[in-house]
Formats: sequence, C-alpha cells, structure tokens
Amino acid sequence: MKKLISFALLPLLAAFSAYAQNETRLERDFRVEGAALAKCFKFSAGNLIDCGQTLVMGQPIHIAVGSLAPQNGVGAGFAFVEHKNFANEWRTSFNIDAQVTGNSSWRAGGYMKAYRLPRGTTYKVAPLFNIYSQSISLARVDFYGLGPDSSPADHSTYGFSENITGIDAALPLAGALRPARIAIVAELNGRFPSIRPGDTASLPSTTSLFDNAKAPGLTHQPAFLQASEGLRLDPGFFKNRIRLNYLLQLQQFVASNDSASSFHRFNADFRHEIPLYSLLPAHLAKAYYPNRPSQFVNNGPDDCTGSNADRNISHSAAASAHPEPARPCPIVAATEKLEGSISFRIFLSESFAAHASAVPFYFSPTLGGSDINGTAMLASYPDYRFRGPDLLLMRGTFEHSLGKLPVGLLFSVDEGKVALRRDDIGFDHLRHTLGAGFTLHAGGLPLVSFLFAWGGHEGTHTAATISPTLLGGSSRPSLF
Repeated sequence: MKKLISFALLPLLAAFSAYAQNETRLERDFRVEGAALAKCFKFSAGNLIDCGQTLVMGQPIHIAVGSLAPQNGVGAGFAFVEHKNFANEWRTSFNIDAQVTGNSSWRAGGYMKAYRLPRGTTYKVAPLFNIYSQSISLARVDFYGLGPDSSPADHSTYGFSENITGIDAALPLAGALRPARIAIVAELNGRFPSIRPGDTASLPSTTSLFDNAKAPGLTHQPAFLQASEGLRLDPGFFKNRIRLNYLLQLQQFVASNDSASSFHRFNADFRHEIPLYSLLPAHLAKAYYPNRPSQFVNNGPDDCTGSNADRNISHSAAASAHPEPARPCPIVAATEKLEGSISFRIFLSESFAAHASAVPFYFSPTLGGSDINGTAMLASYPDYRFRGPDLLLMRGTFEHSLGKLPVGLLFSVDEGKVALRRDDIGFDHLRHTLGAGFTLHAGGLPLVSFLFAWGGHEGTHTAATISPTLLGGSSRPSLF
C-alpha cells in the first residue's frame, strides 16, 4: 500500500519540482515571504523578531509606516516592491505604496529607480535615474503670514493637495574632476497643486483670514512645469573622516496660463559630516547622500539597491535564462557598532520673480518645527512658523549611540531667518533654537527621533517623528 501511495505521489512531486524550477522571481518572492510570515504563528522571541522584520521590510509586499507632513500624523498602509537586474549591469527597483493618517491625510505614488553598477566608471554609483508619480493630500498646513515679522495671532490653517509627476537624474562628470565626485543633477516635474479651506475647529481658515495680496496664490493654483539643473559634489577627505555633500541648484517654476505665478529659485545646500568612527550611521548616510545608492548602508525597506546581495549577483547569473535569486533586504541587527557623528549644514534659498509676478505662498519654504517635507528647522518654534520666498538656515547636530544599543543621544543648534526680499537675507537678526533628544534605529531600519527644543521667543516644542524612509526608500520629490 505504501509503495502504491508513493507511486501515485510521484507525478505530483515531479510537477511541483518542475513548477519550482519554472516559477518567476516574483512568484518565488511571494513564496519566500509567505514562508517567513508563517513564523508569526509560532511564538518565540526569535520568531517575533523575524516576523516584525518581514512585516515592515518583506518583499514584495510589506507594511509602510511613517510621518507625513507635520500636523498630519503618522501614515500607515502597504507597499509593493519589485526589482529587475539586467545583464548589462543596469539595476531597476519599483515601488508602489499608499498610506493614510488619522486626520484623513494620505499619500500614494509609484516610483522607479534605475542605475548602473560600477564597472570601470569614474563615479562609483552613477548614473542614477528616478521616475515617479506621487499624489498627496494634507488636511492641515499652518500659515501665519509671510515674512520674518508674521504674528502668532494670525495663525490659520489650509488644506493642501499636490500631484508631482516627473523624473530626476544624477550624471557623473569624469576625468580630472573625479576626486571631487561631481555630478550634474537635473529634474523635470509637472506639479498640480490645490488649496482648500482649513477645517481645524480651533483655528480660522487661511482662506477667510488672508487674501491674495497677503498670500499670493491663495485664490488660484495653476499647474506648473518645474525644471531644475545643478551640480552636486560629495567628496571625502582624510580617508572619508570628513565628508561633504554640496548642492548648487537653479529651479524654474513655469505656471500654465498664469505668468504672475511663475518664478525662479536658487538653492545652495552645504552639508558637512564628520563620523566619529569608521562607518557613517545608516540614517545619516541616507539623509546626506540621497541621490545615490549607498555603498556602505542598507537603504531601507523599499530600496536595497546598495546591498551586498545586489552586488553579488554574478554576470552569468544575470545573463542566464533562469530567474535570478530573490534579493531580500539585509537582515536588521538588533545592535550596531559604536556610532557617532558631528554634522553642520548651511542652506540658502532665494527666489526670483518678475515685477508683475509673485512666488505662490504654498511654494515658499518655511522655518519652525519641521517644514512640509518633514525637515527640522528652528525646532523650538511651531511647525511652519515663518514662511517666505527667501531663507537662510545654519544647523549643527551631534549624535552618539549609547554603547552598541540602537539608541542614540541627539543635540542640535539652529540659526535662521526668512525674508520677503533677497537683500534682507544676511547673518543679522537670526532666530535660534537648541534641541536635545534621542533617536532609535537598528541597522537599515529608518530613524525614529524624539526632540525637545527651546531657546526661541515663543516657548518650547516637542516633536516625535518616524522617518519617511519607512514610507519607501525610493526618491521622493519635494513638495515645494
């Protein structure tokens, strides 16, 4: 009887073996992730850790969690991730994700990254291309008026939506410029913004408190064709003990059927990083080098393009007719090596509009708390507190891990100002804040930070944020 059963099962085993050999990479990824999720039903400390990592970093589907713009809460949803490696050393990764927050804000988009592995090139991780289409709807964005003298008494809110569809690229310059690691960066976006009345019960709506003269663009939001070009330098000195990331960028915002909203913007962003040990912390590497796949860290749950697993795929395997092996993100360690870094940033943004034009207020950068992209600036002030077409920021930070625990102490000092005219940007009358807090991170997992800031003239501010990297590791376009 046993022989009969075994004989009857032979065709099934043969069929299963043939299927396993002929399944696509995506089918295999689903199968492997399903097996990993099965550990969630076996209760043990090790299984719980593996289960948690699969839930937030598994491929091709995982949970996506992270902070949206300030005052809009933490978004939760799902992400679908896929990749394709080509025989000519080109690598592509795809990401589709969507999240919603407790106040009904949401973000959804599709993103593709394409780059070529280094093989004789003089710039180690380029060229790099990102293609994306992202829509976002924020229930609350705060507005106090324009300029450095805006008053807390004019605190109002508005709703903001925007679709951004476009492409950006980083193209290396070779030859004698190699030591400086210089790349041409460019982007071309279609921007489709929309303003609606705020619905915060305790605050007036911006549309009722301000008019178009005090908030240009309040009554009409045209579509924009936005292009930019610039240079990025990211050299390292003294065996990478000092790392720089400089960006010089010129942006053009061309409004459709509304030349009064068209303008140009110049950005100069100078970042300096001094790692206290041999390895730049993962979250700082992602923040300081956003335009290239990392050579020394994991990029996050939606993007493992810099992982060793990606680089270890052989040319013959990539060129073979058989599906390439699944490439999960590297395992996240519960502890890290001793980490620490000192960083300093100088950021200047100046806008140029024709005599009959004005920069739409919703595209003006802000200082205070965090800006609409979630970047901390003058953290002791309320979010979006100061807004203007011209901005200067100086920020210094110190972070150090507590032993080898995935916990670090963070200290920051901010100085900055906004202005309505470029001539008013200078180093006088700067507002300042001090901040102290702690961070949570583990391996390639994104940063979670808790910061208490003081030193301004409007009280203190406490903020807890989850890095938007958990919303996807692909390049995300700025909302302004």
